[in-house]
Amino acid sequence: MIKCKPIRVGGILLPTNVLMAPLAGYTCYPFRILCQELGAGLCFTEMVSANALKYKDKATEQLLFTTSEEKIKAVQLLGSDPAVMERAACSERLSEFDIIDINMGCPVPNVFKSGEGSALLGDLRKASAIIRGCKRSGKPVTVKFRIGIKEDYLYAAELAKMCEDSGADMISIHGRSRSMMYEGIPYYDQMEQAKSAVSIPVIANGGIFSEEEASYMMEATGADGIMIGRYGLQDPFVFSRLTGKKTDKDKYRIISEQLELTSRYYDETYTMTYIRKLASYCMKKRQGTKQYKLKLYQCGNLAEMREIIKDIFYEGEEIES
Repeated sequence: MIKCKPIRVGGILLPTNVLMAPLAGYTCYPFRILCQELGAGLCFTEMVSANALKYKDKATEQLLFTTSEEKIKAVQLLGSDPAVMERAACSERLSEFDIIDINMGCPVPNVFKSGEGSALLGDLRKASAIIRGCKRSGKPVTVKFRIGIKEDYLYAAELAKMCEDSGADMISIHGRSRSMMYEGIPYYDQMEQAKSAVSIPVIANGGIFSEEEASYMMEATGADGIMIGRYGLQDPFVFSRLTGKKTDKDKYRIISEQLELTSRYYDETYTMTYIRKLASYCMKKRQGTKQYKLKLYQCGNLAEMREIIKDIFYEGEEIES
């Protein structure tokens, strides 16, 4: 098991060093509340475009929804223009967020081609300017990045030092290059070298799909904490097990509660889309789920969805702790 402990980010103390990664399409407000409840020290918003912030479009507003129930609020910003990123970080719209996280890791082609996400790893001067600009918000700033663009040139320690020198309060390192996308074994040695190069907290991320892999990640890298990605969707109880925070809920109860919480703050279309995706992840590695997924995607309203969720998760589901 990992050594669970609080971790300080600037002037903010996170209750645990087990974090949930920002995931587009998933880490909406209800899911962040769930992770917090199960023991995650922090869960970030989905990536928010700094450019889109100024247009006040509905989709961006949904990404930024939060309430006082979310104890520590962290927004992840995506952008490539230092001035635009600074304005976003300092904007009134982000005033209720406690932490600004900068996306320097997203590998998807449309983001990379626009010079955002992991493309910033190829321009350290601009990357540094973005961090310095976001620090002018007066809030703690964290950076999530990959260990390089291609496998033939990996430089996580240099990237970590640049982040620290630019004012970052914490870094999260995905131990793969941009070209690896989400496949392949993470480079633990690169994360270890980055940890040795800086004094700010270092969070290790990438390829964690069990408690054993989480423990190995901590041991192999010497990181201060870990960040769970897709496995957190598949088995949210991993936060409870890693942090020792007890829960008497099972998957049926948490998905039912997610449905009710989401429908309280979002419209029916959004709620059904989100619950379908979350339930599909929670069904992974279970036998005979194809028929249930079909029903889930064919149902036409929340009342039907409640019944299908009950059919899928209620019968024979053991209480997890």
